[in-house]
Amino acid sequence: MTVAPHQPVPDLDDAIADLRAARDAWRREDGGRHNVAHFPSRIEVERAVGDLVVALFPGRLGGYAGDGAGEDAFVASALRRALTILQRQVTSELAYWQEESAHAFDPSQPAMIVRLFVAELGPIREMVDADVRAAFLGDPAARSADEILVCYPGIVAMLHHRIAHALHDLGAPIVARIVSELANTRTGIDIHPGATIGRGVFIDHGTGVVIGETAIIGDRVQIYQHVTLGARSPLGVTDMSVRERLARHPIVEDDVVIYAGATILGRVTIGRGATIGGNVWLLEDVPRDSVVAQPTAVILKGDAATQLHETLRGRTA
Repeated sequence: MTVAPHQPVPDLDDAIADLRAARDAWRREDGGRHNVAHFPSRIEVERAVGDLVVALFPGRLGGYAGDGAGEDAFVASALRRALTILQRQVTSELAYWQEESAHAFDPSQPAMIVRLFVAELGPIREMVDADVRAAFLGDPAARSADEILVCYPGIVAMLHHRIAHALHDLGAPIVARIVSELANTRTGIDIHPGATIGRGVFIDHGTGVVIGETAIIGDRVQIYQHVTLGARSPLGVTDMSVRERLARHPIVEDDVVIYAGATILGRVTIGRGATIGGNVWLLEDVPRDSVVAQPTAVILKGDAATQLHETLRGRTA
């Protein structure tokens, strides 16, 4: 094999100068308000989430194989690692926002947020267990709860969301958003940490699901892949009232099923027990126990089918 001769590195002076000019322009526009060194670290947040998952599910996701007597110590060790990192990252987030404020944040605030978050861990575990049970009941292909917890992307996304939502509500929205993006990277399911989601929610398959910040989802809801619960207009494109800013996304009541590809936009309400069919585009409220579906596909036979085949294949005059 012939090896190509070594090629010299091109002159980088112009590229370096262009990059410096771009950075300077951004910093002038930003007004120097933020120091990126204070922004929470995705790598560190990922480590914290990994240890939180170990603490929540020490056997199935944490690899613990000892007896019951040692399990609490194993969980305690994982929690200490996670919470130490988490407190540092919350401190970074508050310092990042501090640059826009004339008032210093209370130095005890990060510890308080983490302490309150610890109190949410038991409920988070219970909520994820309910999600796993919903998946087991909703998917006849599921063989065990363990398989669902370990393998189902919808459960990975919901586990991350339960953690992220607690942090978001306690006042750490950037750290929470990083947690949600970790799940998005793994699963293709994008749930804003501000979304409120009830018990026993099953996201089946899941790739392409988008759930917006102010969405409210009830209990025992089933959502399939490529469903969007979105807003009608992005902020900055149109003038929005305070209510519209805080209530931009749909409300999905209990026991609703939303099939693949459905797009539901704005502050509409999907009534309890309703079914939304695949590929539906929906901008209005849906009464409870109703069905919204696309027109039924037409099956052509005989001469009509032959003529359409010929048309689609470009064989007609």
